[in-house]
Amino acid sequence: MLNSSAINFSKLNGLVPCVVQDARTHVVLMLGFMNEEAYKKTVADKKVTFYSRSKKRLWTKGESSGNYLTLVDVLLDCDQDTLLVKAIPAGPVCHTGAATCFGEDNATWNLETLEGIIQDRKGNPQKGSYTNTLLNAGINKVAQKVGEEAVELVIEAKDNNNDLFMGEAADLLYHYVVLLAAKNVKLKDVFGVLQKRHQKKS
Repeated sequence: MLNSSAINFSKLNGLVPCVVQDARTHVVLMLGFMNEEAYKKTVADKKVTFYSRSKKRLWTKGESSGNYLTLVDVLLDCDQDTLLVKAIPAGPVCHTGAATCFGEDNATWNLETLEGIIQDRKGNPQKGSYTNTLLNAGINKVAQKVGEEAVELVIEAKDNNNDLFMGEAADLLYHYVVLLAAKNVKLKDVFGVLQKRHQKKS
Protein backbone atom coordinates (compact mmCIF):
# COMPACT_ATOMS: atom_id res chain seq x y z
CA MET A 1 0.00 0.00 0.00
CA LEU A 2 1.12 3.57 -0.68
CA ASN A 3 3.42 5.01 2.00
CA SER A 4 2.11 8.23 3.55
CA SER A 5 5.47 9.95 2.97
CA ALA A 6 4.74 9.92 -0.76
CA ILE A 7 1.62 12.07 -0.30
CA ASN A 8 1.87 15.87 -0.29
CA PHE A 9 -0.36 16.95 2.60
CA SER A 10 1.01 20.52 2.66
CA LYS A 11 -1.06 22.15 -0.12
CA LEU A 12 -4.39 22.19 1.75
CA ASN A 13 -3.16 22.73 5.29
CA GLY A 14 -2.53 19.07 5.97
CA LEU A 15 -5.41 17.64 3.92
CA VAL A 16 -5.73 15.88 0.58
CA PRO A 17 -8.97 15.27 -1.35
CA CYS A 18 -9.91 11.62 -1.74
CA VAL A 19 -12.12 10.38 -4.56
CA VAL A 20 -13.70 7.10 -3.45
CA GLN A 21 -14.48 4.58 -6.18
CA ASP A 22 -16.23 1.22 -5.91
CA ALA A 23 -13.46 -1.29 -6.58
CA ARG A 24 -15.92 -3.67 -8.23
CA THR A 25 -18.05 -1.39 -10.42
CA HIS A 26 -15.65 1.59 -10.84
CA VAL A 27 -18.52 3.97 -9.98
CA VAL A 28 -17.43 7.10 -8.06
CA LEU A 29 -19.06 6.95 -4.63
CA MET A 30 -18.07 10.12 -2.79
CA LEU A 31 -15.42 12.75 -2.10
CA GLY A 32 -13.77 13.18 1.28
CA PHE A 33 -10.60 14.58 2.81
CA MET A 34 -7.79 12.84 4.67
CA ASN A 35 -4.95 14.10 6.79
CA GLU A 36 -1.93 11.88 7.37
CA GLU A 37 -3.43 10.36 10.51
CA ALA A 38 -6.66 9.46 8.69
CA TYR A 39 -4.68 7.89 5.87
CA LYS A 40 -2.61 5.76 8.23
CA LYS A 41 -5.73 4.64 10.09
CA THR A 42 -7.39 3.75 6.78
CA VAL A 43 -4.45 1.56 5.79
CA ALA A 44 -4.14 -0.03 9.23
CA ASP A 45 -7.85 -0.78 9.75
CA LYS A 46 -8.76 -1.43 6.07
CA LYS A 47 -11.79 0.83 6.61
CA VAL A 48 -11.82 4.21 4.87
CA THR A 49 -11.38 7.01 7.39
CA PHE A 50 -11.54 10.73 6.66
CA TYR A 51 -10.80 13.93 8.50
CA SER A 52 -14.10 15.74 9.09
CA ARG A 53 -13.64 19.46 8.51
CA SER A 54 -16.87 20.26 10.32
CA LYS A 55 -16.34 17.96 13.32
CA LYS A 56 -12.60 18.63 13.45
CA ARG A 57 -11.79 14.96 14.04
CA LEU A 58 -11.18 11.65 12.32
CA TRP A 59 -14.34 10.07 10.93
CA THR A 60 -14.58 6.48 9.74
CA LYS A 61 -17.20 6.20 7.03
CA GLY A 62 -19.97 3.96 8.39
CA GLU A 63 -19.17 4.46 12.07
CA SER A 64 -22.83 5.40 12.67
CA SER A 65 -24.67 3.58 9.87
CA GLY A 66 -22.53 0.46 9.64
CA ASN A 67 -22.06 1.10 5.92
CA TYR A 68 -18.28 0.91 6.02
CA LEU A 69 -16.00 1.26 3.01
CA THR A 70 -13.57 -1.67 3.01
CA LEU A 71 -10.24 -0.58 1.55
CA VAL A 72 -8.94 -2.34 -1.55
CA ASP A 73 -6.31 0.01 -2.97
CA VAL A 74 -5.08 3.62 -3.01
CA LEU A 75 -3.65 5.46 -6.01
CA LEU A 76 -1.85 8.79 -5.95
CA ASP A 77 -2.29 11.38 -8.70
CA CYS A 78 0.52 12.92 -10.74
CA ASP A 79 0.85 15.93 -8.38
CA GLN A 80 0.97 13.72 -5.28
CA ASP A 81 -1.85 15.70 -3.67
CA THR A 82 -5.04 13.77 -4.52
CA LEU A 83 -5.97 10.17 -3.74
CA LEU A 84 -8.11 7.68 -5.61
CA VAL A 85 -9.39 5.29 -2.96
CA LYS A 86 -10.78 2.00 -4.23
CA ALA A 87 -13.12 0.36 -1.76
CA ILE A 88 -16.05 -1.99 -1.36
CA PRO A 89 -19.14 -0.36 0.20
CA ALA A 90 -21.15 -2.32 2.78
CA GLY A 91 -24.32 -0.42 1.84
CA PRO A 92 -25.52 2.99 0.61
CA VAL A 93 -22.72 5.55 0.76
CA CYS A 94 -24.64 8.84 0.86
CA HIS A 95 -26.22 10.07 4.12
CA THR A 96 -29.48 10.44 2.15
CA GLY A 97 -29.59 6.67 1.64
CA ALA A 98 -28.53 6.86 -2.00
CA ALA A 99 -25.92 4.46 -3.37
CA THR A 100 -23.54 7.35 -4.13
CA CYS A 101 -23.22 11.00 -3.19
CA PHE A 102 -23.68 11.91 -6.85
CA GLY A 103 -27.03 10.21 -7.38
CA GLU A 104 -25.57 7.53 -9.63
CA ASP A 105 -26.74 3.94 -9.62
CA ASN A 106 -24.14 1.46 -8.39
CA ALA A 107 -25.72 -1.84 -9.34
CA THR A 108 -23.40 -2.86 -12.17
CA TRP A 109 -22.48 -6.55 -12.02
CA ASN A 110 -19.40 -7.91 -13.76
CA LEU A 111 -16.42 -10.15 -13.15
CA GLU A 112 -14.70 -7.41 -11.15
CA THR A 113 -17.79 -7.21 -8.93
CA LEU A 114 -17.55 -10.94 -8.29
CA GLU A 115 -13.83 -10.67 -7.64
CA GLY A 116 -14.44 -7.86 -5.15
CA ILE A 117 -16.96 -9.95 -3.21
CA ILE A 118 -14.59 -12.93 -3.11
CA GLN A 119 -11.65 -10.74 -2.05
CA ASP A 120 -13.83 -9.25 0.67
CA ARG A 121 -14.71 -12.73 1.95
CA LYS A 122 -11.03 -13.63 1.88
CA GLY A 123 -10.05 -10.57 3.89
CA ASN A 124 -13.15 -10.55 6.11
CA PRO A 125 -14.27 -14.17 6.61
CA GLN A 126 -17.94 -14.75 7.39
CA LYS A 127 -19.36 -17.72 9.23
CA GLY A 128 -21.34 -19.97 6.88
CA SER A 129 -19.80 -18.46 3.74
CA TYR A 130 -19.29 -21.05 0.99
CA THR A 131 -16.43 -18.95 -0.38
CA ASN A 132 -14.62 -19.08 2.96
CA THR A 133 -15.28 -22.82 3.30
CA LEU A 134 -13.77 -23.33 -0.15
CA LEU A 135 -10.73 -21.13 0.50
CA ASN A 136 -10.11 -22.77 3.87
CA ALA A 137 -10.14 -26.21 2.21
CA GLY A 138 -6.94 -25.35 0.36
CA ILE A 139 -5.72 -24.90 -3.18
CA ASN A 140 -6.17 -28.55 -4.17
CA LYS A 141 -9.87 -28.49 -3.30
CA VAL A 142 -10.44 -25.21 -5.13
CA ALA A 143 -8.62 -26.49 -8.22
CA GLN A 144 -10.62 -29.72 -8.08
CA LYS A 145 -13.89 -27.76 -8.03
CA VAL A 146 -12.81 -25.77 -11.11
CA GLY A 147 -12.13 -29.04 -12.92
CA GLU A 148 -15.48 -30.51 -11.90
CA GLU A 149 -17.38 -27.40 -13.00
CA ALA A 150 -15.52 -27.35 -16.34
CA VAL A 151 -16.57 -30.94 -17.04
CA GLU A 152 -20.18 -30.19 -16.08
CA LEU A 153 -20.19 -27.19 -18.43
CA VAL A 154 -18.91 -29.31 -21.32
CA ILE A 155 -21.65 -31.90 -20.67
CA GLU A 156 -24.36 -29.21 -20.66
CA ALA A 157 -22.91 -27.69 -23.85
CA LYS A 158 -23.84 -30.86 -25.68
CA ASP A 159 -27.53 -30.45 -24.80
CA ASN A 160 -30.02 -27.74 -25.72
CA ASN A 161 -31.04 -26.51 -22.26
CA ASN A 162 -29.65 -22.97 -22.14
CA ASP A 163 -30.73 -22.42 -18.53
CA LEU A 164 -28.69 -25.40 -17.33
CA PHE A 165 -25.79 -24.39 -19.56
CA MET A 166 -25.74 -20.83 -18.19
CA GLY A 167 -25.98 -22.15 -14.64
CA GLU A 168 -22.91 -24.32 -15.16
CA ALA A 169 -21.12 -21.43 -16.90
CA ALA A 170 -21.81 -19.25 -13.85
CA ASP A 171 -20.54 -22.00 -11.52
CA LEU A 172 -17.33 -22.30 -13.52
CA LEU A 173 -16.72 -18.54 -13.56
CA TYR A 174 -17.30 -18.30 -9.82
CA HIS A 175 -14.94 -21.15 -8.94
CA TYR A 176 -12.35 -19.83 -11.41
CA VAL A 177 -12.29 -16.44 -9.67
CA VAL A 178 -12.05 -18.18 -6.29
CA LEU A 179 -9.04 -20.09 -7.64
CA LEU A 180 -7.41 -16.82 -8.69
CA ALA A 181 -7.98 -15.43 -5.20
CA ALA A 182 -6.50 -18.56 -3.63
CA LYS A 183 -3.41 -18.08 -5.83
CA ASN A 184 -3.24 -14.33 -5.02
CA VAL A 185 -3.76 -13.50 -8.69
CA LYS A 186 -6.09 -10.73 -9.83
CA LEU A 187 -8.30 -10.66 -12.91
CA LYS A 188 -6.37 -7.63 -14.14
CA ASP A 189 -3.22 -9.78 -14.17
CA VAL A 190 -4.93 -12.35 -16.39
CA PHE A 191 -6.35 -9.58 -18.59
CA GLY A 192 -2.80 -8.25 -18.90
CA VAL A 193 -1.60 -11.57 -20.28
CA LEU A 194 -4.44 -11.59 -22.81
CA GLN A 195 -3.66 -8.02 -23.81
CA LYS A 196 0.01 -8.85 -24.42
CA ARG A 197 -0.99 -11.84 -26.55
CA HIS A 198 -3.35 -9.65 -28.58
CA GLN A 199 -0.67 -7.00 -29.12
CA LYS A 200 1.79 -9.62 -30.37
CA LYS A 201 -0.72 -10.87 -32.95
CA SER A 202 -1.82 -7.42 -34.18
